[in-house]
Formats: sequence, structure tokens, C-alpha cells
Amino acid sequence: MVFETFEVGTVPFNSDGWGPPDASDTSSTSVAAANLLPNVPLASFSRSEKLGRVADWTRSLSNPSARPPTGSKSDPSAIFDFSAFAIDEGFGLANPDEDAAFRLVDGKPPPRPKFGPKWRFNQYHNRNQLPQRRDEEVEAKKREAEKDRARRDRHYNMNRNNIHQQRREAAAFKSSVDIQPEWNMLEQIPFSSFSKLSFTVQEPEDLLLCGGLECYDRTFDRITPKAERRLERFKNRSFKVTTSDDLVIRRLAKEDKATVFATDAILAALMCAPRSVYSWDLVIQRVGNKLFFDKRDGSPLDLLSVHETSQEPLPEGKDDINSAHSLGVEAAFINQNFAQQVLVKNGKREAFDEPIPNANEGEENASVAYRYRRWKLDDSMYLVARCELQSTVELNNQKSFLTLNALNEFDPKYSGVDWRQKLETQRGAVLANELKNNGNKLAKWTAQALLANADMMKIGFVSRVHPRDHFNHVILSVLGYKPKDFAGQINLNTNNMWGIVKSIVDLCMKLSEGKYVLVKDPSKPQVRIYEVPADAFENDYVEEPLPEDEQVQPPEENNTEG
Repeated sequence: MVFETFEVGTVPFNSDGWGPPDASDTSSTSVAAANLLPNVPLASFSRSEKLGRVADWTRSLSNPSARPPTGSKSDPSAIFDFSAFAIDEGFGLANPDEDAAFRLVDGKPPPRPKFGPKWRFNQYHNRNQLPQRRDEEVEAKKREAEKDRARRDRHYNMNRNNIHQQRREAAAFKSSVDIQPEWNMLEQIPFSSFSKLSFTVQEPEDLLLCGGLECYDRTFDRITPKAERRLERFKNRSFKVTTSDDLVIRRLAKEDKATVFATDAILAALMCAPRSVYSWDLVIQRVGNKLFFDKRDGSPLDLLSVHETSQEPLPEGKDDINSAHSLGVEAAFINQNFAQQVLVKNGKREAFDEPIPNANEGEENASVAYRYRRWKLDDSMYLVARCELQSTVELNNQKSFLTLNALNEFDPKYSGVDWRQKLETQRGAVLANELKNNGNKLAKWTAQALLANADMMKIGFVSRVHPRDHFNHVILSVLGYKPKDFAGQINLNTNNMWGIVKSIVDLCMKLSEGKYVLVKDPSKPQVRIYEVPADAFENDYVEEPLPEDEQVQPPEENNTEG
């Protein structure tokens, strides 16, 4: 095996100390110069100076055809040849005229993407640009994005303001009752004055319990959107009457059992008035020292508001199946049938003290019980209210009273939540959305359950079979809540509710005998009290409701109960 020899050049010896000999030593210098490789620059430097690269092994020719002859000083392929450009002043080869064109290469890693695929796309196409230039473009794009975002927010806010303005203007033409010129406005009460009212009432006294109740069918608690049940129709069952037509209330008034008389629905409308958006009205009659809170035939209280507290307006056309009036009729229809369907079929009915007042002979009465209760407002003033219960159930070997109500979904595009997808997994989100869109209705149901001292509220979730079919519905779920707990969840203060009722009663007791109407302003958060003729609203009732554009001159509005 043959080994090639490796010759080591002559190393000069410095007898005076460490390092190479001085340049004055000509013999040593000549020997060192003979051992130097060609084209290797050498320059003296101090330890404080910065060193550049000694050799660049990464250089490549971008234009091979322009390569100078090999071995020349301008040959860029020579790895040790730095004569063509400046390296560092430490080698003493830098050209002062080229300092202005010299730029330091940025060795920092590229910034992380912040604007998604578009930023990466631009980064890919602009990677040959200088870092400073790229940073300037990124900052410019940031500023443009901020401007676009501010522009979209501005247009969004303008559109929302226009929606609210259009809704308020439209609501101004939808008062629940036409105000006549001869009516005398006595009081105007803003809702802001209701927020600070508070009144504590004692436990009420039960005077009478009328009607009969059937048992609740617990199988409806197991209904899910995947196991939905068709909503049935019940046509041959009679339903409730108003205060002035209630024979029991007339009898209690004659017996001087109280000073103020009302129903739970009317009291709930007063108690939850600050949450209302749509217009509604109550008829107030002062007879002697008695005060009767009543409602007109065809009053909005006969229907159920839908989407009342939502920020999104409903279609204004009365013939539209998604208009406020059409949805109110549909909701009343759903509630009446739901309250009868969830009962045990052919079950035993529990009868109470007296039958339902004003019941028609030969007709099957609905499963309903009227609990007449009396509250003490002050030493000389008592209030009697007729409170409604719909069913009973055995809970922990005790009989419990229930109220039955149903929320209805008409179109997921309006509500924003699809019940069929969310009810089974996100019930809390569905209920929170309904509190946002139907806060007033849920508050009134809770107030009625508290007035009736119900043990449980059953709320059904009923949806249309198809968003454009408002005749056929399915039950998707039934949930139960304790009234007091649910009132705490929706921030319904009992003392504030009674404070509102007490203030309205005190105000009306100062009025002289006659008939008055309390109207919720359709466009402002306030109520007004008008003095009306004694014969007002007495000839309004017809068999079928008429659209607003076909109504005759007020007060003949020709509406009917829902």
C-alpha cells in the first residue's frame, strides 16, 4: 500500500519570543513568504477589530457564461478572493466608495403568519424583497384591515339603528286601542319610575277553588327532538272568561270580600309592564269603593306575544304567517292544545269546591282550576285575584299543582337557534335565546305561576312541521321549573312586581267613579291612563277577528278573543 507524502513547509523560528518573527528579519520573512498560498490575502489587524469571513464556500455563479478566466483576481469562484467586494475593514481591503451600497444581511427568523393564508400567499410571492420593505407592506395591510373593520362596524351600527327606528315608527301605528279625541288623558307614567318601586305583601288567603284538574302525563317529559310527538287539536273544550264576566268574582264583590278585583293574567301584565314592547291595554272600572281591572274583548292579552323582545323585527304584513298578529294567534292556539294534550288520556279528574263559573251546559270543560286568592294591600284594602292552574301530578307522594305553557318556534332564521339541533344537547342556550326574544312572555308566565302558588311550571317547546306551515306542529321537548327558582334566573323581583301593582291601585283609587283605560304606548316605554265614556268597548265583540285595515271607526274594533 502506497502512501503519498505530505510535506510540511518550513516554519520560521522566532528566537525573540512567541509568534512569527518581525518583518526586519529578512531571512525569516523570505522563508514565510515562500510558504504562502497564492491569492490568500493577509493584513495586519488588532484584537479590537471585527473579523469577516476568511473563506466563502457557499458562493455560486448566477451567470456562468460571464465567469472570468480561472486564476484571475476577478474570478468569483475563488473562495479566498475578496478583492471584488468589501468584507470588513479588519482586512484592510474594503473600498470606501462601496460602503454606501453595502447592506447587512438580516439573520433573524421570518415573522410568524398573523393573517392566515392570504398573508402566507403574499409572503411566498414577496420573499425576495428586503425585510424592511416586507414589514412596511405588512403594516400597510394592517392599517387597511383596521379601516375596513371600522367601516363595516360603522355600517353595521347604522343599519341596526335604522332597524330600531323603522320598528318604532311601525309600532306607532299598531296601538292596541284607537285613542279617541274625546278621551281625556289623566296620567302618563314612564317605566323608569317602576324600577325603584317595592312593596312586600303578606301570604295570601285562599278563598275558593273551582273547576277540576286532570293528571299530567309524565311520558311527555321523555320527548326529545328525535322522538317528537304531533300536537293534537281540541275543539270541544271551553276556556276562561274575563274578570267582569266571572260569576264568582261578582259574588265576592257583593259579599265585600275585597276592594280590588283582577285576574292573574291582568296582574301579570301590570307586574311585567317594564319588559313589554308591544302595545296592550286594560279597562279599569271604579264602581263605588270597588276597583275592577278588566280587559276588552279581542284585547292583545287574549293572545300571546311572539318575538316581542327580540332585536330583529318581524314582517309587518298582517297576512304574513310570521307577522306579530299571526304569530300571536298561532301561539294562543298552541298553548290551548298543548295544555290539554299533556294530560293523562281518559284519566280521573279531581273536582274541587265548585264547577268552573260561566261554563256552558253540554260542553266538555277544560282541565282547569280557578284559585281565588286574597292579598292585603293595606289596612283597608284587599285584592282578590283569580289564579289559574292546569294540572296536578304526584311528586314525592304529595299532590302538586302545575301550570302548562308552550313556547313555539316558527322559523329558525328569526330566532337564530334551531331547536331540533340544540334542544337535546344545549338546552341552556335555547332557553337563554328564548329569554332574549320572549322575555316578557316568560316573565308573565312566571308571575302567574307565583300568584297561583303553583309547585311546578311545565314549559313545552313546540315547533312547526315546516317553517311555512303554521297549522301543523310537533312537540320537541317539555321542561319543568320551580317558579321561585325560575324567577331568580330571569331576574324577576317579587317585591318590585307588587310595588308596581300597589302604585297603580293607589293611583286609580283616587279617581272618581267611571270607566278608564290604561294603554301601553306602542313607541315609548310608558303607560297612559285615559278617561273613557261608560259605554266604550261594549259593542266590540263579533265571532271572527277582522284585520286592522277593515275595522270600522273606533271604538268598534271588531276583535275577538284568541
